[in-house]
Amino acid sequence: MSAPFHYNLPKDLIAQYPLKEREKARLMVINRQNGEIEEDTFGNIVKYFQRGDTLVLNNSRVIPARLYGIKDTGGRVEIFLLKKLEPFIWEVLLRGKIKEGQKCKIKKKSGDKPEGITVKILIRNKSGSYIAEFSTDNNREIFTEGETPLPPYIKRAPSDEDNNFYQTVYARKDGSVAAPTAGLHFTKNLLKDITNRKVIITFVTLHIGWSSFKIIRGGGDSPGEEFMELSDATAEIINSTKQSGKKVIAVGTSVVRTLESCSVEGRIVPRTGYTDLFIKPGFHFNIVDSLITNFHLPGSTHLYLVCAFAGVGLMEKAYKLAVEKRYRFYSYGDAMLIL
Repeated sequence: MSAPFHYNLPKDLIAQYPLKEREKARLMVINRQNGEIEEDTFGNIVKYFQRGDTLVLNNSRVIPARLYGIKDTGGRVEIFLLKKLEPFIWEVLLRGKIKEGQKCKIKKKSGDKPEGITVKILIRNKSGSYIAEFSTDNNREIFTEGETPLPPYIKRAPSDEDNNFYQTVYARKDGSVAAPTAGLHFTKNLLKDITNRKVIITFVTLHIGWSSFKIIRGGGDSPGEEFMELSDATAEIINSTKQSGKKVIAVGTSVVRTLESCSVEGRIVPRTGYTDLFIKPGFHFNIVDSLITNFHLPGSTHLYLVCAFAGVGLMEKAYKLAVEKRYRFYSYGDAMLIL
């Protein structure tokens, strides 16, 4: 089998709420060399690392991307921020009837605020997204009226706890519209324990965008562009790790995409810009040795990537076991470590 598989998932296995103790998530450990699968708890993950290994995390921060607009007619429209293109101008998704050239007012969370933000819809892109002009260039002012962009398979409204739990503890740079979910299981204490074991921790940035929601219908489709940044210091750390024969452990598919996009002849080069790299079965990995990830939707770009890394057959076996053992799936679900 050369393409990712589809699987049947009982709806009650889709995690609707986060665990209050992040590190208590279940951990499925998969060995690519011998095909063995064992079960553990995420809080024990450090025992699978060796002194001198490097753990790479994505420090992108999820923005409150979902806004609600009210047209002059009283009709409502949902505005989902994708990325800022230039001052006042955003690429957005829309739900509801609104035409090019039409305006709406952003619904305020509190009634005691001054005149609200106005949004004008400029054009519709061929991809289905829109270009919109906001009346303010103050991101914080916009974000104040937004809510946490929980994915559509979480069938509830966002709560205050999502502001905390749908965010990694090391998030720093605003820009993602979906969480780098593999990192949600780490706590500050767990990261401290990893550092104390002489495992190096370094960061990249990849702002997770619309491609995270894309279901691939054909193997040639592109997942789209996402902004990434990899510093000189991180490049030096990773190259040194590879030279010493130690492992580079990627936390999440977004980190894998960043590292492999910055690989030139087996070395990491610093880079800031956009990547449209689509990792699917047949891809040759140059940098990543191990991967921490969650359980992904059928047909998603994330599932394509993990099947490329571990092999379709082994992933199919692992997912079948996860369903049988009633693991929690998707963003707030359990984790997998692929060695």
